[in-house]
Amino acid sequence: MQGIPRARPVILGISGSERAGGNTDLGLEYAGELVRERGAVFRTVHLRDYRISPCSPCGDCNNRTSPCALPDDMPAIIEEMKRADGIIYAVPVHGFGLAHLMQIFIERAGVGYLRFDRPLANKVGGIIVTCRRYSDASVHNQLVDNLLLNRMILVGSGFPALLRNTSRVPGLNDAEGLDALARMAHRMIDMTLLLRNAQATSGGPVLPLDDRNERVAPRTRSAS
Repeated sequence: MQGIPRARPVILGISGSERAGGNTDLGLEYAGELVRERGAVFRTVHLRDYRISPCSPCGDCNNRTSPCALPDDMPAIIEEMKRADGIIYAVPVHGFGLAHLMQIFIERAGVGYLRFDRPLANKVGGIIVTCRRYSDASVHNQLVDNLLLNRMILVGSGFPALLRNTSRVPGLNDAEGLDALARMAHRMIDMTLLLRNAQATSGGPVLPLDDRNERVAPRTRSAS
């Protein structure tokens, strides 16, 4: 059909779990299956496989005008995020909060790379949180704030994709959580295709931004 882009959408899943084959990995793998069934590409980044340095005591994050200079694998992950049409953050609850790999990652990504021109703006975002029983909603809320900070488009099913498992054996045992995850994955593809098709038809950005950096005063949008 004329005007519709042919390239397949790309969804990037970022796992913040230290445990290979655990509940978080299983949830992200299930999301990947659903995405691929829709004909899209699904790629996975396991943060445990990368060298990510914690923020250093340099103290210049709020003043610097160029990406963080700490030598690690962050630039490669950021480039993967830029190439994707949508991003799913998947993370377990640890100590009633965000698992430390994801916490370190979003800190470094935000102040070290993404804050300068918000390259994730208008990409589609989704969240998967796994836990035994407690604090999954709090962790989900933190990641929602991060997606909104980066001007992303948060999609879901009306219910967050929270996967609970009280067993010591990893498994996808939460039927309601899996239903929410599936709806989220399908809506991510739907929204990605909608944005792509609209842009192909109009020839310009579907959702232009007046500001890409909260440190710079936004331009006033002219009245139509």
